[in-house]
Amino acid sequence: MIPLLSVVVPIHDVEPYLTECLKSLAAQTLEDIEVIVVDDGSTDGGARVAEDFAARDSRFVLVVQRNMGPGPARNQGIAKARGTYLAFADGDDVVPPEAYERLVGTLAETGSDLATGAVRRLVDGRLEESTLHEKVFRRPHLCTHITDKPVLIRDRTVWNKVYRRAFWDRCGLRFPAGIYEDVPVAMQAHVLATSVDMVGDVVYHWRKREEGGSSITQRRSELPNLQERLSAIRSVRTFLDDRAPELLDGFDALVLEKDTVFLFQALERCAEGSGDPGPLLELGRTWLAELGPHVLASAPSLRRLELHLLRRGLLRELRTVRDFRRGREDSARVVPRGWRTTGWYGDYPYFRDRRLRIPDEVFDARDELKLIAKVEEWTWTGGEYRLRAYVGIHRVDRKVPKVNLWLSDGRRKVPLEVRRKGRYGVIATVDPARLAGAARPWKLGVRAEMRGLVFKGWCRNGESGGTWRWSSAGSSLESVPGWSRTGMDITQ
Repeated sequence: MIPLLSVVVPIHDVEPYLTECLKSLAAQTLEDIEVIVVDDGSTDGGARVAEDFAARDSRFVLVVQRNMGPGPARNQGIAKARGTYLAFADGDDVVPPEAYERLVGTLAETGSDLATGAVRRLVDGRLEESTLHEKVFRRPHLCTHITDKPVLIRDRTVWNKVYRRAFWDRCGLRFPAGIYEDVPVAMQAHVLATSVDMVGDVVYHWRKREEGGSSITQRRSELPNLQERLSAIRSVRTFLDDRAPELLDGFDALVLEKDTVFLFQALERCAEGSGDPGPLLELGRTWLAELGPHVLASAPSLRRLELHLLRRGLLRELRTVRDFRRGREDSARVVPRGWRTTGWYGDYPYFRDRRLRIPDEVFDARDELKLIAKVEEWTWTGGEYRLRAYVGIHRVDRKVPKVNLWLSDGRRKVPLEVRRKGRYGVIATVDPARLAGAARPWKLGVRAEMRGLVFKGWCRNGESGGTWRWSSAGSSLESVPGWSRTGMDITQ
């Protein structure tokens, strides 16, 4: 009998984790599956674990091959797969019980070519957010596409998905050799798919291995590993340049955000006297040459500083900046400099250092500033409304000199008289008679001015939203559920 879903599991020396992985597959609520375990030349007892599962459960099959890498192992499993749908799991990870039922069910309903879902990291038995997949699965979207949802450029793993087998074969998808074989295939599938389903559920638990192991993830800052990562990046860029050039900037930005971290880690070790930095520096410069100049120029200021030091081979200084990032990234300030013309710069090491002479534009953080405005209290005093709000600029530890507030229903604009309280507090009162007869909910507008910058946006109402409606009784103002994102319109 032909199974509905085939799950391919390549394994290589993952015996300590394999039982938990295979148990999670055996426990899937979608029971009409086959699990093809491909032993890629393991030197531990992983094959015996898989044999035991195959002896107890006819849905499990073991295939043995010499060590060729995860890509060829997956291809071998695909050749044996018989299912209408295709999925992948790594032998040290875990699949939640309802994952495949949810993904396959969505594809059966929509007819899309692949379905993808959220991921959590499995760290010492606890589940944490996967920073690789952050911002992708905030809400479900069916029958969409990566060109419509560019955030899917961050969804570059193959194991949090189910593919329609006919689509896979039609597109001729095949894993290359090498240790980053999944990134090119995941990107190709996203672009070549007619439509994609994004489910909101967590469908995969990606294990973070304990220190001292030999997983690809743990070796990712070694020179051969970094060279293969660059090869995968080139492969994806070549494909995108041909089939979806509009996605190149997004992919390059992701590489700059995520992948270069491992290059920096390797260079930090060289700064400690571990190894010759020459090959790594050459690789790093080659790596940056692959990326679009626009993306490099628009990188966050702290990352631009790291890249500048890399290009100049200043490893000790790079390590200092990396230590600064680890210790103060969340609290790193942006400060104004200049009298006639104000610039806004990251308060990082080596700013205007006479020895290094790093150009000011490397530290320029103007584009990283954003307005933070939220209502903290909205009360009725018996004759008028009184609101207290927080207004500040993210990463600027200074009082905003000038703040204006107004209420708008889309047709009328009601200016409010503002009083300041403390560094970030503002207080205003509202006469209810001025709000009667509104056609739509009111939104609280904010204008903040500081040293040559003007920020405009809408104020959030705590965590629940930022709009208010005059009640039908005509005597109270009630919060309307929903989200009104603080604006970031910045003008000189």
